[in-house]
Amino acid sequence: MRFMFVGDSMTIGRAGDFTWRYRMWQHLRATLGDGSFEIVGPRSALYDTAGDTPAAQAYADPGFPVPARRHLAGWGEGWQHMAPLIGPAVRESGADVLLVSLGLIDLGFYTKADQTVANTRAFITAAREARPGIRMVLLPVIPNVRAEEDAPFAAEVARFNELLAKTVADLADAASPILLAARPDAYDIHRDTYDGTHPNASGEHRLAGEFAAVLHQAWGIGGPYRPAADA
Repeated sequence: MRFMFVGDSMTIGRAGDFTWRYRMWQHLRATLGDGSFEIVGPRSALYDTAGDTPAAQAYADPGFPVPARRHLAGWGEGWQHMAPLIGPAVRESGADVLLVSLGLIDLGFYTKADQTVANTRAFITAAREARPGIRMVLLPVIPNVRAEEDAPFAAEVARFNELLAKTVADLADAASPILLAARPDAYDIHRDTYDGTHPNASGEHRLAGEFAAVLHQAWGIGGPYRPAADA
């Protein structure tokens, strides 16, 4: 089974991070076993904040295997950026399951909720055209510092999350299932992020845990999420 992580800065991570991708890889190893799954995607680097480039390989755990570092995520990239990239990425990698965390960067810098959800629909369509049986788990926009301080932005986030849930329902297809992960109620930006937006170690575990719960409860993939100790 091939998994692809798709996301923005919270998913690519910065140099020195573990990333929630790493936490998810640990979980899949523990519940599925080595050799029964593969992480796929056209990229593998972290974001180098000092050099302002996505070219770092300095993961917090240097033992994180290079093949397991693969992803389709980018600092400052959202649904509108990933929609044209997902088809070729899925076609080339043969991804079976997409674990997607997008939306915050779109609403923050590029598009309002209605256009963002239109880009989400384009993404889903392109992924299915590339691989008709693909499965997707989509994470809503999670708590963040801007939504806490900017009421109009918070309203836009809430509207997008409502539209995202409706989109998942509208595009339901047993041949290519799409599921919505829970917006983690226990996620605390003062405890689970290092700047009000990007996850720290505890936040990484919470994000991985949300995806793991959907995979296990809906499709019987893996098992309950049990955080591994940091390397």
